[in-house]
Amino acid sequence: MTRVAAIQMVSTPEVDGNLATARRLVGEAAAAGATLVALPEYWPIMGMQDLDKVGHAEQLGSGPIQDCMAALAREHGIWLIGGTLPLVSGEPGRVLNTTLVYDPQGALVTRYDKIHLFGFNKGEESYDEARTIVPGTSVGVVDAPFGRVGLSVCYDLRFPELYRAMGECALIVVPAAFTHTTGRAHWEVLLRARAIENQCYVLAAARAACTPMAAALSGTACWSTPGRGAGRAAGRRGRGHGPARRGLSRRRPREPAGLASSEDVNRQRECGLRMADFAGTPVSAFRGRCDPDGYGTMPASTRDTNAK
Repeated sequence: MTRVAAIQMVSTPEVDGNLATARRLVGEAAAAGATLVALPEYWPIMGMQDLDKVGHAEQLGSGPIQDCMAALAREHGIWLIGGTLPLVSGEPGRVLNTTLVYDPQGALVTRYDKIHLFGFNKGEESYDEARTIVPGTSVGVVDAPFGRVGLSVCYDLRFPELYRAMGECALIVVPAAFTHTTGRAHWEVLLRARAIENQCYVLAAARAACTPMAAALSGTACWSTPGRGAGRAAGRRGRGHGPARRGLSRRRPREPAGLASSEDVNRQRECGLRMADFAGTPVSAFRGRCDPDGYGTMPASTRDTNAK
């Protein structure tokens, strides 16, 4: 059995403070037996405006954020899915929104640049990631001792073709910062859909809100099984950082005991962990097929501008 953990964080504009929070939560997850830990999207920096992350962009292989993640993986002997961080791109004023994966020795083993960029416009609520982010072009997977892990980020969740292009996975991870508006409507059901249609487990690390710019992030780190259930992060209600953990023993898909009973995190203000055990193998041989060679550069027309 493999124990995995998804971290939910309330990030701030202060990178040093976010690094300290990540160190604490990753340490708690490792102490509870997790061998793979996933951080949420843009956990190191939640700026007051979109351009703030550009100023914190790092070159691949160098910088305090990457140094922190490598050290955490090495210190705790875990596989670390590093949420996302801004990496320098070839375009001024725009960054890559990148997931870096570290092995238990702290070595960088792969990267994934977020492909699908979110656009949303509903009255006063408006987002356009393409203004400050360059889209990725390649599907991301990593082979770990417990099976293949598929990499995706937030808005990628709305594109099932991406997950079919990963091939057969034991686990899919989804670091995210879903908005409250769209997360309340679609976050958990889309996670369940990706788990069911690909017959694998889905681990989703989420970022909750803190700054005025992110006053309506969804939060809710989740664990979805190939069966019929999904578990949310559990934690004490209230303001500020509240560590939370709940272990799940993996059962047959028709018996998802323990999933429905988990408490809800205060989505706007809470930090915590979502932990679960799984066997690391697909539940059945029922799988669709996709030609991964057909999944490359994504044109602008693939971006759904109505929902995330």
